[in-house]
Amino acid sequence: MHLISRKLALIAGVIAMSCAFVPVGAQTFPTRSLRMIVPFAPGGGIDIVGRIVAQRLSDALGQPVVVDNRSAAGGTFGTNLTAKAAPDGHTLLTNSISMAVNATLYAKLPYDTLKDLAPVGSIGRQPSIVVVHPALAAKSIGELLALARAKPGQLNYGSGGMGSVTFLSTELLKLMTQVDIKHVPYKGLGPALIDLMGGQTQVIVSTMATALPALKSGRIRALAVTTAKRSTFFPDLPTLDEAGVPGYEFSTWYALLATGGTPKSVIARLSREMAGILNSDALKEQFSAQGIETAYSSPDAFAAYLKSEVAKWGKVVKATGATPE
Repeated sequence: MHLISRKLALIAGVIAMSCAFVPVGAQTFPTRSLRMIVPFAPGGGIDIVGRIVAQRLSDALGQPVVVDNRSAAGGTFGTNLTAKAAPDGHTLLTNSISMAVNATLYAKLPYDTLKDLAPVGSIGRQPSIVVVHPALAAKSIGELLALARAKPGQLNYGSGGMGSVTFLSTELLKLMTQVDIKHVPYKGLGPALIDLMGGQTQVIVSTMATALPALKSGRIRALAVTTAKRSTFFPDLPTLDEAGVPGYEFSTWYALLATGGTPKSVIARLSREMAGILNSDALKEQFSAQGIETAYSSPDAFAAYLKSEVAKWGKVVKATGATPE
């Protein structure tokens, strides 16, 4: 009996020691329901992504993840709520490329984009496509640029408004190619595409999901995708880099973030769960229906990418003089 007692004590000691090496935050998180802030109105791309992720994260964590839409000030209001929340991982944020743009677009933000938020990782990417009116005498990016140079200021491009990613992605293309194409702003990408189909404008850098119905019906023509690699949705379509604009890269990315100062053990737990979630065939199908490709990255990798995106779009915002609408 004495020997058995010693063995039991030894086993208990080993278990205690192993538990001592597990961070307290990882042992206890989550202790209650989580709040998923979506800083835009229901129904948009970020809202759809946020709701898909919230449901699957709830299943993985064993706690409800409640979506909270806080739409105001171009997404900065909801982002600030996350930045100011308790840093315990129970308040999360689904956001997109707009947060990188807003870092420069807004003269003064109530939070520091790179310091007051803790990246969990990227979620997915939605490629954009350079599309033109079918009557335009340009069947490639090279022909489009040649036409723009031959007729400076005579071609028009539509966008979802100054400061929108549609506007900034096209202005980036103009800066990199030194072409003069006139900007025509609209109150949303939908109205801009309607005028492209009607011939009032000649070109748009559109999100894939928005452009897809008009592409299928032949009312617009695609020339290239904006991502660094070819899209799985249009594998035969060249990238802008391949088509003669070296180094061009743009996509509407989506990411999951927590409040700055959240324990690393909690961020690591969330990251592990997201890696598994994004590897799910069912989730990939849900994303694919929205024109989104899954794109997981670690917290550190996304933090570095976010920093590069803030710098990249900051240069475009300053060059164009863009302001919030």
